[in-house]
Amino acid sequence: MQGQVSYGDNKSAGHYINTRRFKVYYEIYGKGAPLILIHNNGGSIKSFAGQIPYFSNEYKVIAVDTRAHGKSVDHSDSLTFKQIADDFNALSDSLHIDSTYVIGWSDGGVVSLLLAMRHPEKVKKMALSGPNLWPDTTGLIPFVYHYIENESAELRKQSQTPEIKNHIKIYDLDLYEPHITLERLRIIKCPALIFGGDHDAIPQLHLLQIAQYIPLSYLWIIPNSGHATPKFKTDIFNTTVNEFFRNPYRKIEGTAVFQ
Repeated sequence: MQGQVSYGDNKSAGHYINTRRFKVYYEIYGKGAPLILIHNNGGSIKSFAGQIPYFSNEYKVIAVDTRAHGKSVDHSDSLTFKQIADDFNALSDSLHIDSTYVIGWSDGGVVSLLLAMRHPEKVKKMALSGPNLWPDTTGLIPFVYHYIENESAELRKQSQTPEIKNHIKIYDLDLYEPHITLERLRIIKCPALIFGGDHDAIPQLHLLQIAQYIPLSYLWIIPNSGHATPKFKTDIFNTTVNEFFRNPYRKIEGTAVFQ
């Protein structure tokens, strides 16, 4: 039964591809138009346990452990959002995907933005929960930024095992990246749904700015919600994102603002 599936550790659905000097792990569920899921910092395929069974009823869901996460082991010293975005481009090529729907959560939203900018032909529509454009207390709320800062510093005091080094690399990704200007967002061609909680780790103003600068975008602020909307607001997350994917983008201007 679906409820018994071990997402992120499902041998019947799991695959690896060798690309860009390491092995990307991914799992495929369902049939239909391709939909790529890009998880949060420190997460894995398991982060989307509430989305995979829902969306696989209608889409070919490709859930991926991003570089240095889960089973996508990466022994290199560096980690950047551009690397991860290019990994997804390579994965799409290997699966012969010309264009795909994308759901990105947190860091996955940042990766999705870069994927849409660096490889615009690959993204049909994207729904992004809690992305940010720069690494400071205006792109992340102060508590979250300083939390990441402190966690990275504490890890540096420990014995530098491969596991600890990987954790530092993951924390530092959010401490020092991304660096995307608002103006740069104007080159994004696909429709985008930008959303987050009203008490998100990403300031509401920042989410508003992102939506304002993407030419074909909607903004959705979810009440009584934090950063983990896919996990704690699963039903409304799934149905709203799917409605966005199903329906043509509607440009709202002129008298349409009264609708």
